[in-house]
Amino acid sequence: MLAALAAALVVYAPANDPRLAGSYRQDRAGWVYVRLVGSPERVGFQQGYWLKNDIEQMLHVIRVSDAHDAGGKLTAYAQHRDEAMRLLWPKVPAEYKAEIRGIAKGVAARGSSLKLADIVYNALGTDYQYFSDWRKARMAKQKPKGAPGHCSAIIATGSATKDGKIVMGHTCWSNYTDGEHNNIILDITPKHGFRILMDSFPGHIDSGDDFGINSSGIMITETTIDNYVGFDLKGIPEAVRMREAMQYSKSLSDVERWFTEGNNGAYANMWLLGDTKTNEIASLELGLKNVVFHKALDGAITSCNCPIDPMLTAQECTKDAKVGSNMSSDRQVRWAELMKRDNGRIDAELGKAYLGDHHNTVLGKDGPSGSTLCGHGEDESRSDHSDGRPFGDMGSVQGKVVTSAMAKDMSFWARMGHPCGEPFYAAAYLKAHPQFAWQKPILGDMPTQPWVVFKAAPGH
Repeated sequence: MLAALAAALVVYAPANDPRLAGSYRQDRAGWVYVRLVGSPERVGFQQGYWLKNDIEQMLHVIRVSDAHDAGGKLTAYAQHRDEAMRLLWPKVPAEYKAEIRGIAKGVAARGSSLKLADIVYNALGTDYQYFSDWRKARMAKQKPKGAPGHCSAIIATGSATKDGKIVMGHTCWSNYTDGEHNNIILDITPKHGFRILMDSFPGHIDSGDDFGINSSGIMITETTIDNYVGFDLKGIPEAVRMREAMQYSKSLSDVERWFTEGNNGAYANMWLLGDTKTNEIASLELGLKNVVFHKALDGAITSCNCPIDPMLTAQECTKDAKVGSNMSSDRQVRWAELMKRDNGRIDAELGKAYLGDHHNTVLGKDGPSGSTLCGHGEDESRSDHSDGRPFGDMGSVQGKVVTSAMAKDMSFWARMGHPCGEPFYAAAYLKAHPQFAWQKPILGDMPTQPWVVFKAAPGH
């Protein structure tokens, strides 16, 4: 807690605009906390206003990355943006269309030239990527590589934890060019539904990497399903379904319903869920053709991108991530070892230690790599690491841990950068790996930051 109190805090005073009433921004320990309150239009306007520079920086990363992935084609961003607007925007409900339009108005009020289509592409970009991969597979009439696995996560309750209550932890894995911007804490009191505290990317209506709690006692996180391919053009974007589950769920069955109704298959995940009211946890393995939902009042559920259900693995994944020694399967073995070692002792401090863990049980090695719970792709030489780039800038970019007591208090622990605390410096990395020199304009540092507690602001 001393680290939480000692962390530098920068507060931005509200401007003289009635649409900003009740909202504000605080910068702390590498994070940006934003308080948002009111109608969808106001919530969006407030986010756009306070995060204008952050949203512009995020879209700069996307523009450069889109051009590189398209072989230097500078028009790729505009093509993707316009297609996302045409395909995904009509599937967004009126409430969230109003919020996204509000974001566009908020950045415009600060002098930004971004248009609505830019804001939509930023908010729904993950869905677009899954659509793009699915379309490529159909056009080529062959199985693609499939989505890369991101994140390590745990949820535990009952006899598995120190106090018998729920503990949930999650470390987001991402390309560092994106992940250094996964530093937003959204505290939203919407006009309808429950209050939300979740981490996010600038300009998103959902979490994006998916860790959050609501004022009804619901806890939500996930890890992606490795090697997955699937998309339904008629479905509802995952970003919308995640936000609906976060905002309107008062039970684990509610969460399952929000995720599965209108499922478009994008961002297929193993969702880990908790309810502080019942002390119940659950897993929701959500593909497109296969949905597997299990509740439990005792034990621990861990996740590291390995699909569990054999039918989902066979029908929707290009290969089984559990086979062989790789990024996902090595972490699965480590999770099992830790759960056996610590059964009955799991608490927030162990949760933080798990997210920063550097031991590979399969290979019998200690040290950061692309297949340890705290992911360091920059230290991984194997080509089966995540997106297939030896020494790629991919891995853990932040971590969060919450207990039942904290969730009831609308608070959680968070650490920006590698959860182990090891820093990442872009200049040294690019010097050692010049094959990634194209990232120089968009790759930043991830310095060592402390674990800090974020708590929803007083009031409703």
